[in-house]
Amino acid sequence: MDTRRKFLKGVLAGGAAVTTAAVAPAVCARETRARPAEALGLLYDATLCVGCKACVAACKEVNENPAEFSTADKLWDTPLDTSGYTFNLIKMYRNGTMATKDAEVNGYAFMKTSCMHCGDPSCVSACPVSAMTKDPVTGVVGYNADKCIGCRYCVAACPFGIPKYQYDSPTGRIGKCELCRHRYKDGHYSACAEVCPTGATLFGKTSDLLAEAKRRIAMKPGELNRFPRGHLLSAQDSKTQVTVDAKGVKMRNGWREEPDQRYETQAGKYLPHVYGEKEYGGTQVLKLSGVGFRQVGMPDLPPDAAAALSETIQHTLYGNLIMPFAVLGAMSFIAKRNVKPDDDSNDKQES
Repeated sequence: MDTRRKFLKGVLAGGAAVTTAAVAPAVCARETRARPAEALGLLYDATLCVGCKACVAACKEVNENPAEFSTADKLWDTPLDTSGYTFNLIKMYRNGTMATKDAEVNGYAFMKTSCMHCGDPSCVSACPVSAMTKDPVTGVVGYNADKCIGCRYCVAACPFGIPKYQYDSPTGRIGKCELCRHRYKDGHYSACAEVCPTGATLFGKTSDLLAEAKRRIAMKPGELNRFPRGHLLSAQDSKTQVTVDAKGVKMRNGWREEPDQRYETQAGKYLPHVYGEKEYGGTQVLKLSGVGFRQVGMPDLPPDAAAALSETIQHTLYGNLIMPFAVLGAMSFIAKRNVKPDDDSNDKQES
């Protein structure tokens, strides 16, 4: 067993050395891919969130996901984190007396956890069978269970820890938010934004959502303002087309028209930072908060996506067959080196 272990370690070390030597001079990371011009996404405003979790329940309903229990009575759906069956969750930051909302000291705050729909997603880059894809128009990161082989590379690659494996699935599946893309054909959009009572979660084009986020940051804390609810799609499109579907529902630019039901409240005190504008090359889900993003569970990420380098290395290794030949060469070298010198003499004695 020790001999085998040493052999495998030697092969891996030798393969790594040969591969590094062959690839290092040639590899140059590609540019981080930007979000598509018409990318769709969400704006989550933690200062407006009241922690009602209507978004969690709506997400479960439209995706037909079962309840997950974390209490002994098992009366309520109480997931503690996102999973293969919970694509969206509201988490809570707590400190000291929790007397003040959106305060880091003696305060509390909420944060939405779901897929960020990265402009240059690592899960798509890592997937060897294209089960994870990024729509070239909407930018939605989708998942195709029919192609998935259950390798879970996407799980390991995501810096936000979002794709989750359904371990009880007989075929092996991944569960994650896909921005309710299966509802677009009927004019519906992300269920979490549809049901949010305060507009804390807002759906729309990422470019419009970014402009809305910066409008809020510029507000004076405490002043009365009106915040849009639902989506920004029909109201901000200059090429407005109004139609009526077969059920008599009024549609504007292909999306169900909703009455102006803005939520009126005092503006919160925002950090001067739109999370997702630049992190990891830019994401289509943007976030605002009054509490530091690290405190509410969002990772510190560089402006370049890891996929820009890792994908280049993968394509260099496997596209030019460098890795297979390097490993094969290393195995041959190690095997030859480990041949015992007295094998020839033993053969002569036997003859």
